[in-house]
Amino acid sequence: MTRRRVPWVAVWLLLALPVRGAQAQADPLEPFRRGVALQEQGQLEAAADAYREFLAQYPNNIEARSNLGVVLARLGRYDAAIDAYRAALAADPANSPIRLNLGIALYKSAAFADAAAELETVLAAEPDHLQARYLQADCHLRMGEPKKVIALLAEYENARADDLALAYMLGMAYLRDGQQERGQLLIDRILRNGESAEARLMMGLAKRGAQDLTGAQQDLARAVALNPDLPTVHSAYGVALLEAGNRDLAREQFLAELERNPADFDAHLYLGVILKEDAEFDRALEHFTRALQLRQGDLGTRFQIAAVKVATGRTNEALPLLEAAVRDAPEFLEAHVLLATVYYRLQQREAGDRERAIIDELNRKRQAMQPGAKPANAAPPGGG
Repeated sequence: MTRRRVPWVAVWLLLALPVRGAQAQADPLEPFRRGVALQEQGQLEAAADAYREFLAQYPNNIEARSNLGVVLARLGRYDAAIDAYRAALAADPANSPIRLNLGIALYKSAAFADAAAELETVLAAEPDHLQARYLQADCHLRMGEPKKVIALLAEYENARADDLALAYMLGMAYLRDGQQERGQLLIDRILRNGESAEARLMMGLAKRGAQDLTGAQQDLARAVALNPDLPTVHSAYGVALLEAGNRDLAREQFLAELERNPADFDAHLYLGVILKEDAEFDRALEHFTRALQLRQGDLGTRFQIAAVKVATGRTNEALPLLEAAVRDAPEFLEAHVLLATVYYRLQQREAGDRERAIIDELNRKRQAMQPGAKPANAAPPGGG
């Protein structure tokens, strides 16, 4: 029978453990070895317990902390895994494999901004680490930052022409950035391998960007049929349906997306809009709050939260949200309209009149850009 080799990490640990004299246990590595064996056997709960037992004696041991993080992540306990990885990194900040695992755990827990930051550190140390690069690109794609995706992946577009995962992410980024022609080239690259949900999704987004709503719906419906579990496919189809005025089917698609992908920003945002229009304000606010967690600071989501608060009589709570919105986006007409309403309801007539003047000016600008068009939003009456 082949003799099993002791893992090198165990040898390192044996050399690194402090000497505790005659009272030390006979084999201080036993809990760690047991944890490794249980982890290899898939007995994850027991492995976690063994690593914790070992860490109770040697709390600064990096390998045990890292292994505990791996076990907890496999159990789906991402918050606890993140804590374990961060504790390991506190002792060894330059350890890229542990930082990569931290980034993956953050990604799987939908903390995309934090995941992207950790993966950026990995890439700073290892620029050619493709897994870290792809994961970071996907984080930015999910956060609605296509330019950052392009910056990460464009240099590999020609060198990795057969990499369909790259073609998909980069193509999606081009389409969302309004670069339809470059996106179409990558759609064609994917289609050379046959029809796929990914290609149909990209084609649907391209047609939607070109205002071909009928064609977009057809391609997106086909993408759903080909692979209903493809991330974002239901939410993209739902947005196209909503733009075409089909609220009921759109609502079904957003719910279908969230069943499979609870961290989808668009599904939360647009389902919240539908619920708000149906006066289901508490449920709408839940979805808007989750959307804002996924894309921190998103202006449209902040506006929707303020609109719910106005609709439910929480005018004082809406006021700072709307004032911040018009500071961040001075030409956000709808925010100015709602802010004027809030000022009048709070009996702040002078501030309300100031907003009305801004609204009039913004409407004049819109009319100048689109001759013959009616004002997009009339100012509210002076009484609010």
